[in-house]
Amino acid sequence: MKTFERILIKIAIIQFVFLIIAQVFFHRLDAFPELKQITQYEGVTNKNHSEVLKSIRSKE
Repeated sequence: MKTFERILIKIAIIQFVFLIIAQVFFHRLDAFPELKQITQYEGVTNKNHSEVLKSIRSKE
């Protein structure tokens, strides 16, 4: 049973390392500029919180 747990821990560590590598590849190296355009088009990256703040203040 301990060998199985060790294997699972090693797999989890390897997956975490690959996740970090993929994040760096996609976001820092700008591998897919279309992905950046899509997120900007859908408003995911906008940091505009004024409408939310206005609605919260109007409820008070």
